[in-house]
Amino acid sequence: MFGSSRWNLSRPVRALIAVGLAIIGAVLVWTALTRPIPEPSLAPAPNDQSTQSTSSSARETIAKRRTAGTDKTDVRDRTKGLVLPESDPVTVSIPRIGVHSRLIELGLNEDGEMDVPQDPADAGWFTEGPTPGALGPAVIAGHVTWNRVHGVFYRLGTMRHGDQVTVDRKDGKTAVFTVTRVARFSKSRFPTGAVYGRIDHAGLRLITCGGSYDASNGYRDNIVVFAKLQAVRE
Repeated sequence: MFGSSRWNLSRPVRALIAVGLAIIGAVLVWTALTRPIPEPSLAPAPNDQSTQSTSSSARETIAKRRTAGTDKTDVRDRTKGLVLPESDPVTVSIPRIGVHSRLIELGLNEDGEMDVPQDPADAGWFTEGPTPGALGPAVIAGHVTWNRVHGVFYRLGTMRHGDQVTVDRKDGKTAVFTVTRVARFSKSRFPTGAVYGRIDHAGLRLITCGGSYDASNGYRDNIVVFAKLQAVRE
């Protein structure tokens, strides 16, 4: 008797069950599609062993680099091109890919990695490095995507040699950079020295994620744009 009543359901009851299952399925699909897809750290912190470093060791490496960059006594005679005094950046513009963004401050998180902007529409300046236009490699980072939304640096990988990047600064000056190189690197082999290391000019590095995407680990690569200060607008 129990088996008979279990399987010989009336047509209206079967219809209600079918509708209920369809609604549950739709809810599950909607939940999966709207679940935030985080973009992990944009790039390793400036530490030659960043993938195995602690926050303290990363900060120690940065402190040494910043001290050397601030002193400048060992590179003063070899400095090439224009160099501006330190002044915090306000906005960054990249005409060819349609970018104009305010710059938020990015420090280090508890894992010793560079922070990431919380808004995909914002780019951020790495405050542990030089300011854009000053001697050394200033670093600006932004998302390529976030939760299936295009980030501020979605088209960064399409940039070319000779493209222009401008950074407005708090001192009223606009630093004008020219792109010298666009490259993609595996995050497991990120070129820490080339990105954060000491240089003899006022440089700029624009960083975002790139390559294939893995739901567990995020993007496999980094896109890095290298640029050099070419002009200053008052």
